[in-house]
Amino acid sequence: MSTDPLNTTDASNTTSPPLELTLDLFIAYTAIIMMALIPIYIGSYLSLDQTRNIMTKKDAYMFPVIGSCVLFGLYMLFRIFSKEYINMLLTAYFLFFGFVSLYETFLPVVKVLFPAMKNSKSRTLKWRFPWDKEDTVITFNHIDIVSGVVSFFCILWYLSTKNWLANNLLGLSFCIQGVSMISIGSYQKGGILLGGLFIYDVFWVFGTDVMVTVAKSFDAPIKLLFPKALLAEKYTYSMLGLGDIVIPGIFIALLLRYDAHRSNSRSGFPTPYFTSTFIGYALGLITTIVVMHTFQAAQPALLYLVPACLSFSSVRALLEKDLMGLFSFEEKEEEEQTTTKNKGNKKGAGGGEKGGDKAGRGNGEKTAKDGEKGGRTTGGGKKETNNKKDNPNQNQKKKVANNKNDAPNKKQNKKSAKQE
Repeated sequence: MSTDPLNTTDASNTTSPPLELTLDLFIAYTAIIMMALIPIYIGSYLSLDQTRNIMTKKDAYMFPVIGSCVLFGLYMLFRIFSKEYINMLLTAYFLFFGFVSLYETFLPVVKVLFPAMKNSKSRTLKWRFPWDKEDTVITFNHIDIVSGVVSFFCILWYLSTKNWLANNLLGLSFCIQGVSMISIGSYQKGGILLGGLFIYDVFWVFGTDVMVTVAKSFDAPIKLLFPKALLAEKYTYSMLGLGDIVIPGIFIALLLRYDAHRSNSRSGFPTPYFTSTFIGYALGLITTIVVMHTFQAAQPALLYLVPACLSFSSVRALLEKDLMGLFSFEEKEEEEQTTTKNKGNKKGAGGGEKGGDKAGRGNGEKTAKDGEKGGRTTGGGKKETNNKKDNPNQNQKKKVANNKNDAPNKKQNKKSAKQE
């Protein structure tokens, strides 16, 4: 997306005479810069403890291509069909996700403002869609209800007034959740993504009127607005596309997580990479606004933001003597990490069982060998005793046979005694 100092009702991309920097304009530009920096900072720290969707390298390559197709498709729709109908459909789509985004953004705020609600009783709702085989279960408490009600009224406020403050509230929530939940996975993929979007932004802003036309025709919370004169009867706005916040933001958030990885901590750790790149982003955005104001023409913000983010992070890596560490750093999916950990535990347990079996077998074999050795060294007496104990029937048969052999001898002795 582009920053644009022109009246939002003018879709042209022509250069105007230099404009004097008034106090109102200075306030507007400062507000745009602050509205870009705050969601990146908040979203980056939220990403430390949040489950994230990690991009693949293919996603990084294809993102500018898909973005170009969507952008040109919207441009053609606005040229062919009535803006009112297109905006009605797109606004409904964005407001659904806007409600979810606002709810998630307000949730931690409500927890801080109303700590007593943390212990409120949870309730459960169950229902089943016709196409589902299992029930959909939602568990909520008072904190969820308050966050949901506030989000619902914000949506109603935007729908009924289209106020620029309501627009910015939705836009900021999109940025915070986008930065906290999306991960580019590695510095290399971040470079690919930023490089592709650099070309994308320059082409669609400088090469055509597509970007500016869509930005001004699209009546949905996809850009941040601030009036050039707060006391004017009719507002004209400075604008900044959400893509100029979220795309560099997920890159900056990755560097914060890299700082945490280097320190092996999730709190109170030094943030050299995050701080350097965050400052670089701020300087890049200021440069964009200065050029935009000087030439009074829409500027592709990524033309200045991408070199600033990549150069400041690379220079920091050189100063830290950690260029290879930064380039080799790669995040893994939460599920993959859990699976690997479980496999390691199972392997360890299996190894323990195998070790126990081997030990048991070894002790048994050792005992048997000791028994055989003992039998050999104790002599025949013990062997006979053992045989008697083991074969009592056999010994009894031998006794009976001996008695039968002694009987004729006894009879013969009696006969000799009578003759005498």
